[in-house]
Amino acid sequence: MKKSLSVVVPVHNEEKAIENTINDLQTELDKLNLEYEIIVINDASTDKTKEILENIPNIKIINHTQNKGYGASLKNGIKNAKFDFILFFDADGQHKPIYIKEMIKYMDNFDMISGARIGYKGPIIRQPGKKVLQWLANYLSQQKIPDLNCGLRIVKKIEILKFTHLLCDGFSFSTTSSLLFLSEGLSVKYVPIRINKREGKSKVRPKHAFDTFIFILRVIVLTSPLRIFLPISILLFLISGTLLIQNIIYKNIGDITILLFISAILIFFFGLLADQISAIRKEIKNKNN
Repeated sequence: MKKSLSVVVPVHNEEKAIENTINDLQTELDKLNLEYEIIVINDASTDKTKEILENIPNIKIINHTQNKGYGASLKNGIKNAKFDFILFFDADGQHKPIYIKEMIKYMDNFDMISGARIGYKGPIIRQPGKKVLQWLANYLSQQKIPDLNCGLRIVKKIEILKFTHLLCDGFSFSTTSSLLFLSEGLSVKYVPIRINKREGKSKVRPKHAFDTFIFILRVIVLTSPLRIFLPISILLFLISGTLLIQNIIYKNIGDITILLFISAILIFFFGLLADQISAIRKEIKNKNN
């Protein structure tokens, strides 16, 4: 049975890479037994990207009048995709279309098929932050995630649409969508890939790491709140217990000890309340499905 695929390519100021990226993508897709469309989201590029795109045949171009961000571009592409499966493909020349053939093999059995970059670590300055984010993600999903934010992936449209209101408009879209799929028990397949060196300069900035950190915390609180509240409560309880023993020895119970003990109890019950809300949300979601 012939498979169908909507390909979404978000682009912002990629005049050096975009033409080759689309041409290589079309060449590879034409080799496969696919019905496909290519949707290019031009996120208010200020270079010659728009002019180049207008001269490329057989693509659908959606132009943003102002720069909305990587995630916002993907959301727009998702909304306009006509097929049930959507391929995200970056415009900077990093992704190799040859891996699409391997990824589409798993479309019938998985909700997301993501690339897992072999040997990729990113710039040295970003590696400590990436390790922290990776640890947080593994902690939430209770599994080791091979690649948290690879931009090359195929998703079921019906599933990703359930999360678009939770996903950010920036670069953490890939990270948080992975976490939401895993935390909601959806099936995810990782396919090993190798990437090219990107054309031009990366648009990722240090503030994007902080944004990603905040969104990961939001996902944890939304799906598994006790994973945040319980460790904090236990830590405060242990500290207050240690201080209480010292206070008893010196026959003087301090205000800090009482404050920490009350905080431990309050945070624990806040965690229980958040967990119940999360459970109710999942139950309503399952009934609606």
